[in-house]
Amino acid sequence: MKRTTPLRAAIAALLLTVGLGAAQAGAAGAAPLPEPAAAPSASAGLLDAMSRDLGLTAAEAEQRLTAEKAAVAVEKVARRSAGAAYGGSWFDPASGRLVVAVTDRAEEAEVRALGADTRLVRYSAAALDRAKARLDTLRAPAGVAGWHVDPRTNSVVVDVVRSERQTPAVRSFVDRARAGGPVTVAETAQAPRTYAAGTVGGDPYYTGNVRCSIGFSVYGGFVTAGHCGRAGAAVRGWDGSAMGTFQGSSFPGDDYAYVSIHSGWWTVPVVLGWGTIPDQLVRGSAEAPVGSSICRSGSTTHWRCGTVLAKNETVNYSQGAVYQMTKTSVCAEGGDSGGSFLSGDQAQGVTSGGWGNCSSGGETWFQPINEILGRYGLRLHTA
Repeated sequence: MKRTTPLRAAIAALLLTVGLGAAQAGAAGAAPLPEPAAAPSASAGLLDAMSRDLGLTAAEAEQRLTAEKAAVAVEKVARRSAGAAYGGSWFDPASGRLVVAVTDRAEEAEVRALGADTRLVRYSAAALDRAKARLDTLRAPAGVAGWHVDPRTNSVVVDVVRSERQTPAVRSFVDRARAGGPVTVAETAQAPRTYAAGTVGGDPYYTGNVRCSIGFSVYGGFVTAGHCGRAGAAVRGWDGSAMGTFQGSSFPGDDYAYVSIHSGWWTVPVVLGWGTIPDQLVRGSAEAPVGSSICRSGSTTHWRCGTVLAKNETVNYSQGAVYQMTKTSVCAEGGDSGGSFLSGDQAQGVTSGGWGNCSSGGETWFQPINEILGRYGLRLHTA
């Protein structure tokens, strides 16, 4: 955003001075755990987007956000409590509670006392992570879309493109994967691709003839996707004027970048609604569990919502594998790359790529925000 855009400045100033309200947060049955701090209630626009994409009423969407905020607090304590027996966790929308997998029956009662449901499993999260790490050393064929640890199946899930499942290369990869640990094979409709696009209208940033979307403001600039530009590349703002420079970029392997901004531009802890919903304040970067609702903002398809499907997934793009990604059921299209993923008012990550579109549906991956901040020593700009 540029200092010479009064309307945007006025919106940002209003958001910074006027809160979004408050809603009580807490998980049912979680009495032993202190309740999280009161959360600002969601804006009408965010609730509308969740209603559209998740099939919820506005009241159900608000209740879900409150339950998910409580689950984040429970997950932190439950992970420590379970120790080596921790097998992963996920949010269950049906019950509105966190489910924690444990390998030791003796740990179940203690974890339940914290306000979580439990499931007894064979493999710990550490064992599954080791199995996935072995897969990360393999070179995957194009018919393999990616792989991730799935706490719900207590296995490493290998996603293969449906039309390629029976090809020799894919079958060979699956055989090698199964030899290294517990593996489940799932099918996906298409292979993932990145969401960079040629120059078109909207409210983007540009590098060369590529259009991408801003992720989150950090002090001194913003974070975005690494495939949108290399270190040293110049960036133009939505109005075509000089905006900043890529200071760091990684792709493949990772898909993140840091852009520093020039004088005349400024940052605020806001994710733009692109005129379709009110702009959203960013208040932190607490990581949402698998199963949580999540929404994305991008310069092409604006606000879209879905759920977190998997974490720590290796995504096999044609340019090479990208590690530690989070998979969602949110749709996206060209030009959305780099854009913001939020759960409530908490920053989650920047849009990387996926398959499908926002007419027929699809899946989209993001690079987690906390990893990006740590990599470049950045501080998220929060309200």
